[in-house]
Amino acid sequence: MANKNKTYNDDQTESRLVGGVAVDDDQQIELSLRPQLLREYIGQKKVKDNLGIFIKAARARGEALDHALLNGPPGLGKTTLAAIIAREMDAKIKTTAGPVIEKAGDLAALLTNLEEGDVLFIDEIHRLHPAIEEILYPAMEDFELDLVIGQGPSARSVKLDLPRFTLVGATTRPGLITAPLRGRFGINFHLDFYPVEDLQIIVERSASILNVEIDNGGARAIAARSRGTPRVANRLLRRVRDYAEVEYDGRVTTEVATDALNRMEVDRYGLDEVDRKLLTTIIEKFNGGPVGIGTISAAISEEKDAIEEIYEPYLIQIGFLNRTPRGRVVMPAAYQHLGLNPPEQRNSPQTGLFQ
Repeated sequence: MANKNKTYNDDQTESRLVGGVAVDDDQQIELSLRPQLLREYIGQKKVKDNLGIFIKAARARGEALDHALLNGPPGLGKTTLAAIIAREMDAKIKTTAGPVIEKAGDLAALLTNLEEGDVLFIDEIHRLHPAIEEILYPAMEDFELDLVIGQGPSARSVKLDLPRFTLVGATTRPGLITAPLRGRFGINFHLDFYPVEDLQIIVERSASILNVEIDNGGARAIAARSRGTPRVANRLLRRVRDYAEVEYDGRVTTEVATDALNRMEVDRYGLDEVDRKLLTTIIEKFNGGPVGIGTISAAISEEKDAIEEIYEPYLIQIGFLNRTPRGRVVMPAAYQHLGLNPPEQRNSPQTGLFQ
């Protein structure tokens, strides 16, 4: 399990192994752009302010922070916040993911290696197996670990005391978290998509770290097409930087950023090829919906989880897509953006279409 988890503190540089192999340069750069302390964290003001109070109170009492659940679409800073919590609490952090914890022994190994005040971060916590959750309940509530040793008539139960630790769970699907598990988190935050103003600050900060010369117009152009997501903003900044260095003088201006993003087929709403394919497939093959997620997945050759967790939340947020009891429906704003007529106009005799 050693290669599936990592530990770091203020004096260590965060690094990650995947199957024992170091991550690529883009991932290392992404890690270097993450804020280290709460005061450096941009956006999510309510979350930041409340978390700051909870951390100060816990430190003043000399206690571990209460367990925290962070939910929201991918790329909004859940992992970053978990690392910040550890640093602000002067604690170490151990990181894993729900799908990685396959057996009770995996969780027991993690819990028994924790020290007083440590932070255990479980990403995709909604994917924990129910049997694993049962072990986690007493660990979170009473800081005890109940283990069954042996099998059959000779099996016996052993109760181990655990140090007081903080569990930070992150999920993109809060509806899939069971009520008993949710109820054991004393802190519950939802992270929203970022406004353009906050994303512009993030782009300018990242550009400074990467030594990229950028003006306000260039930063805003990237921010406006970043889908409300800091991870996307940083990725687009790195790609725009490539265009600026190869085809321009290295400086990112409005003109450079706009040209680069257009050539990458990222439109003014931040939609890429997959977003447009999803919308146009529903429009052209299913008359705009409603259509089920399984059918959409088969039609565009994308996993259902990817559609529901990565693409849909933003499309719903900007009013391009709607979830109904009967399935997904493309909204009028999407037709307008794609330059298409809504169904009632598409089928009317005046348009001459689909007759």
